[in-house]
Amino acid sequence: MKTNLLLQKPQLNDLADPLFRPISLGNRYFHQYQTEQNSLEITIAIEGDSGRIISKKTRIFNENIGHDAENVMFVERLVKSMLWIYGGFKVYLSMPSSIANTIISMYADQGKRSFDYHFMERIYEQPLSFVICKDHEMPSPKHHSSDIGKHLEGYRIGFDAGGSDRKVSAVENGHTVYSEEVIWYPKQNSDPQYHYEGILDSIQRAMTYLPRVDAIGVSTAGVCIGNRLMVSSLFIQVPEHVFNEKVKNIYLDIAKSLGDIPIEVANDGEITALAGSMSMQANRVLGIAMGTSQASGYVDINGYVTGWLNELAFVPVDYHPDQWVDPWSKDVGCGVNYFSQDAIIRLAKMNGLVLDESLSPAEKLVVVQKALEKHDPIAYKIYQTMGIYLGFGLAYYRDFFDFEHVMILGRVLSGQGGEIIVSRAQEILKSYFPDISDLIKIHLPDEHNRRVGQSIAAASLVKISK
Repeated sequence: MKTNLLLQKPQLNDLADPLFRPISLGNRYFHQYQTEQNSLEITIAIEGDSGRIISKKTRIFNENIGHDAENVMFVERLVKSMLWIYGGFKVYLSMPSSIANTIISMYADQGKRSFDYHFMERIYEQPLSFVICKDHEMPSPKHHSSDIGKHLEGYRIGFDAGGSDRKVSAVENGHTVYSEEVIWYPKQNSDPQYHYEGILDSIQRAMTYLPRVDAIGVSTAGVCIGNRLMVSSLFIQVPEHVFNEKVKNIYLDIAKSLGDIPIEVANDGEITALAGSMSMQANRVLGIAMGTSQASGYVDINGYVTGWLNELAFVPVDYHPDQWVDPWSKDVGCGVNYFSQDAIIRLAKMNGLVLDESLSPAEKLVVVQKALEKHDPIAYKIYQTMGIYLGFGLAYYRDFFDFEHVMILGRVLSGQGGEIIVSRAQEILKSYFPDISDLIKIHLPDEHNRRVGQSIAAASLVKISK
């Protein structure tokens, strides 16, 4: 039986996930065996809001020479990655029609990727459509980015809505005067009043530490358009009709209840990138938050936020078809199962580290972190594996983002585990991707900012009118 070029297994003794087949490694082998004679160039373009169009050229094998299944696997994972990184409602495919039609049948109402189809439809409020075209018929690329954040003057509240805890900071002219974390359970509650009261409680607590509040900035899981929450895993139990009625405007409603305080709402990944850009005083920053899920954001060479979806939680990083299934999207190999507290918990179970099932996910993570502090070899291998995931993941992400700096935040990075993850990721990049390893710098903030840095950066979102 012919070996699938994409299913390359890293030869690593400290890998606690025997099924892991990183996409970045598989793609290298896939392209390594291609020549001008046995391959052809294809183009994929994504059209999104405000006329934005982003295209990508790559190569696949010629048809009917023994690599057809690999071609489809490669193209499908690439289309999926582009959709969740850039976002959009129309996909242009310049490639053999047999492959294009297979992709279109998957990303359809009843197709294998119906979740992705309906998610994009919900965000952009129009059906996801596909166009098969010749390369010369491809639309021209169009980019835009937004200058939001990095405003520190005045009295500000920054709120960060996470899946396990909510964080808030009171900021006075760029200096934090108060920060707090509160455990909550947004994913287990179907009544949005629970979320509303929790958010309001945190903000009101922070307000008592300031003489007035000039602006509120919000970092939240999900997709935000015009300060409205279009979709979010924090409200996964809320029925869609209730979400549309009471959740989409939840932050605007809270700001109004507090006296129409100016508010800006952004995806938590964008806030992670902003936090990194602000703390390092640098641009070309990819921010990754590892918490209940995986959040991400990107600050470009000009210091601006791109407006892309940047939903790396749904971007695949593993080709193995039998890997963990994301319960929301029903897909396998996606970032949420590799860069979150769920990854730690699952690796613990796979490798015999017993966790009390009555504990919450956040509490289970703490158990593993404490085991690491006691030099438990299984816990150590778990964090080594998280670093392996990150190294191979960053190599793949660089095919889409022009980043030099990577800022990683979140509860998963707390304690000595953060240093282990970063160190192992750097080793993977150096060993497997020496051509880019020197171009990527991975940063951890200090222990306090790992946990509340996003709420502080969120406070800087609003530009206060003079």
